[in-house]
Formats: sequence, structure tokens, C-alpha cells
Amino acid sequence: MQLDVYVNYRGTCEQAFRFYERELGGRITLLVRHATQPGPNIPPDWQDRILHARIEIGGTTVMGADIPTAEPMRSAYLTLSLESEGEAERVYAVLAEEGEIFMQLAKTPFANRFAMLRDRFGASWMLLHQTAAESEGS
Repeated sequence: MQLDVYVNYRGTCEQAFRFYERELGGRITLLVRHATQPGPNIPPDWQDRILHARIEIGGTTVMGADIPTAEPMRSAYLTLSLESEGEAERVYAVLAEEGEIFMQLAKTPFANRFAMLRDRFGASWMLLHQTAAESEGS
């Protein structure tokens, strides 16, 4: 059994995945357009939008699609565990640009750096950098 994440976008799935590929070191492994199988609820001008996509980010598969009625993520977060403070700060800066910050990147009782935000594409993210002692529960 494997648990993956599926995110719906309102017409920006390819933009989002290309952004994550470039900025987060992901690798897009599949992009299928609506033109290959038009659905009854898909507007005619959405033929080039994404029916199904897959990207690998940090060993995790994230899948996505363009759905005309998709809403931004609310109570679920894509969580990135980052290896250094510098990487946490870099990723925070690129994801926060044109996004919405819920909790600024800061030290917390459980992490050296932690942040919560929604990116410009509507995906919600938690960023986490722990020291070795924090990740061991000391």
C-alpha cells in the first residue's frame, strides 16, 4: 500500500507543477491533457488544461488535475521537511511569493524553522526544519 497526495487546481496545474519542478527540485513524470478525454463538465477552452499529472518531490508522489470548480486547499497541507535553515528560508521565499502566509517562518518549540502558507496556485504548505535532536524527540 502507498499513500499519495492529489491536488486539484482551477486551471493552473501545469504552471504549479512546472514551478515545483524548477523551485523544489521535483520531476514531472506525467502530464495528460483534457483533450485526450474531454469530460461533460470541462469547458471547451480547457482542452489544453491538465486531466491528470504526476510529479515526484522529495521521494513523494503528488498528483494533480485542473478542475473548473476546484477550491484552494483548506485543512490539508503538503509538508516539506527541509535539511537546513537556508533551504527552509529559500523554499519559504519562493512559495510565499504572491501567496498567503498563515504562519511566518520562525523557530517553534518543535522545530528550528516552521511555516504555514498557501502558494499562488492554491496549494497549502507546511515547511519544517528540525535539528537532529528535535527529530529524535529529545
